[in-house]
Amino acid sequence: MNYTTHTENFIKDLYTRMGILSPLQLDFQSIAMQLGIQLFYRPDKNQALFLNEHAYIFLNEELTNQQQWQDFCHELAQVLLHNGHQGRMSPLFREYQENKANNFMYHACIPSFMLDEPEHCDASNLTVQYVQQLSNVEYDFAVKRMNQYIFNKQLF
Repeated sequence: MNYTTHTENFIKDLYTRMGILSPLQLDFQSIAMQLGIQLFYRPDKNQALFLNEHAYIFLNEELTNQQQWQDFCHELAQVLLHNGHQGRMSPLFREYQENKANNFMYHACIPSFMLDEPEHCDASNLTVQYVQQLSNVEYDFAVKRMNQYIFNKQLF
């Protein structure tokens, strides 16, 4: 029996509806465009904002493409899962939202359903370096995500 989390199911449904079925299709500019999120680059911190019911994500233009992809997925969680101004929230609730966005980020960058299905990812090559290159993430990011993935698979 295959058990998945709410986050894994949410990401699989989101990507499937957008026609994203393999790691090679994971492109943050395309995802933003399909979701109607305007993307801006600036030499400042990353941020997600809403204005008149429109979503905007600001990414640091000085980061690598890998870092921008990772940060985009964090900010995407803020757009899709959260609302309100974090500056007006209690510190504990803000921390909760950040932890939830970080968890979403790891799963959105390297979706479990793509690792589970042999047509998307060769199970014999599920090494950190392979996943890192396939998903366009940093090495340490891939290590953490693969540890999560393996741990969750061992539980069930």
